[in-house]
Amino acid sequence: MQAVILAAGMGIRFLPLSATRPKPLFSIFGKTIIEYNLDELEGLVDEVIVIVGYKKEMLLEKLGQKYGTIKMTYIEDSKIEGTGSSAKLAYPHLKDKFLLLNGDDFYAKADIKKAIEKCPSILVKEHDNPSCFGVIDEEEGYAKNIIEKPNDPPSKLVNSALYCLPKTIFDYEIEKSPRGEYEFTDYIRMFIHEKKLRICEASFWIPSSYPWDIFDVVPYLFNKQKKERKGRIERGATLIGDVIVKEGTLIKSGAYIEGPVYIGKNCIIGPNCFIRSGTVIEDNCRVGQAVEIKNSLIGKGTFAPHLAYIGDSIIGENCNISAGTVAANLRHDKKTVETMVKGTLIDTKRNKLGTVMGDNVKTGVNTIIYPGRKIWNDKATLPGEKVEKDIN
Repeated sequence: MQAVILAAGMGIRFLPLSATRPKPLFSIFGKTIIEYNLDELEGLVDEVIVIVGYKKEMLLEKLGQKYGTIKMTYIEDSKIEGTGSSAKLAYPHLKDKFLLLNGDDFYAKADIKKAIEKCPSILVKEHDNPSCFGVIDEEEGYAKNIIEKPNDPPSKLVNSALYCLPKTIFDYEIEKSPRGEYEFTDYIRMFIHEKKLRICEASFWIPSSYPWDIFDVVPYLFNKQKKERKGRIERGATLIGDVIVKEGTLIKSGAYIEGPVYIGKNCIIGPNCFIRSGTVIEDNCRVGQAVEIKNSLIGKGTFAPHLAYIGDSIIGENCNISAGTVAANLRHDKKTVETMVKGTLIDTKRNKLGTVMGDNVKTGVNTIIYPGRKIWNDKATLPGEKVEKDIN
C-alpha cells in the first residue's frame, strides 16, 4: 500500500507560523505534524509519496529517504494549482489503490486502517461548524455528494480529506474551479457519480487550518506522551498534577507548575514563575522570574527571562519575550476574538486567544499585545506572496 501526502502549499491561513517553514513542519511535543501522520501510517503502508513545493528542502532534510520502515518519495509541485493537480503528480508512481491525506491535519491509525479495509472510501467526521468544510451528503453508508461550505448543510459529516482510492480516479478530466484551482473533490464527485464510495466515520481528526486549531489537538497528544519527570527539580519547586519534564531540564526553586503541562529537553524554568495548565514548552526554552504562562504553546529556543504574561498564545521558535510583555487573551467586551486572515477580519470563535507570534520575533520592554494579534519577524516573507503584517 502507498500513501500520498499533500504538503506543497504555502499555508497562508497558518501565518505567521508558516512564514519560515512549511505548515507540516510545525512542531508540538517535540514532533512535527507530518511526523505524527507518518507514525500513524507506520505498519499500514510501504511507501509515502510526499508532494512538496513551498520550502521543500526543509521537508526533505527533516524526513530523509526513509522514515522507520516507510520508503519516502518526493515529488515537487512547482505550479501549486490546487489539490487535484498536486495529487495527480503522484500518478506515475502509483501501483494500484492508494491513500491520500493532508500533511497538516491529525489522523488516527485505527481510522486509516478502517479506510483501507473499506476501500474505496472517504474518512468523515461530525463537526459543529460543517459550513466551514466540505459536507458529505450520505445515503446508506455511501457518499452521495460533497458540498463545499454550504450555507444550509445537509448533515454535520464533513470531509477529512483522507481517502483510499484506486489510481484510476485520475482517469477523469477535471477543470479549474471558480477560485482558479484544480480541486481533488471534483475527482471524487465524478467517481461517486459512477461508482460507490464508502463512508468511514473517524474516531479522531483535527484539521489545522489556522494556528489556533492546534489548541484542539493538545489534550489528545498530551495523553499519548510518556508521563515522566526527568532532569533536575530543585527543592521549593511545586509541580501539581500531570507535569512532564524531559531530560536536561532544570526546574528552579519557586517555580509553580499546574498540570497538564509539558516541558521539553534542556529548558530552564524559574525561579519564581507560574506555568498554568495546557501549556507546552518545547526544547531549549528559558522561563524566568515573575513570568506567567497560561494554556500556551512555546516554540523551541524561546526565552521569556522575566516579568511577562503569555495567555492562550502560540509563540514561535527562537523568540525573545522582553520584560513587561503582556499577551492579553480576553477582549474587554468578552466577545469572541477576531483576527486578520488574508486581509479579512475573521471570527476565531474563541473566547480567549492571545497572540500568534512567528519565529525569531523579539518584543521590546513593556510591549502590550492585544487579543488576536499576529506578529512577524520583519525578515519573514513568502515567495511570490506579499506578506501582510497584521495590525487589526
